[in-house]
Amino acid sequence: MAVFVSHSEEETLRFAEQYARSLHAGDVVLLEGEMGAGKTVFAKGVARGLGIACEVTSPTYAYINSYEDRLFHFDCYRVPSEEYAERLGFAEAFDSGGICLVEWGEKIRGLLPERAVTVRIRRRSEEEREIEF
Repeated sequence: MAVFVSHSEEETLRFAEQYARSLHAGDVVLLEGEMGAGKTVFAKGVARGLGIACEVTSPTYAYINSYEDRLFHFDCYRVPSEEYAERLGFAEAFDSGGICLVEWGEKIRGLLPERAVTVRIRRRSEEEREIEF
């Protein structure tokens, strides 16, 4: 795995925008990191890199946000079980042909496709983030 150190939110956005160029339809990326690490900022950068112009927001209460049916952003923090996630249609979304970004994926590990890759974001200071990919 490689590591990128971001010194600002804008650098994280730019890095994620470049990272998005390596993604293909059907890819599933697990975004790992503590609360406030910058997972949603990373998702915003990926959307920007995919040319998605609408505002990307955290799906904390919606569980999943879809952007132009090309990017699906999941937040499993409040998902009580894999069965609940399955009823919400998470498994189908993984096979939809869009790019899936999954926060707190460890809560639904049994539903995740084997092809999933991980991006870990660690908070080093108020502004600085370590992004392992």
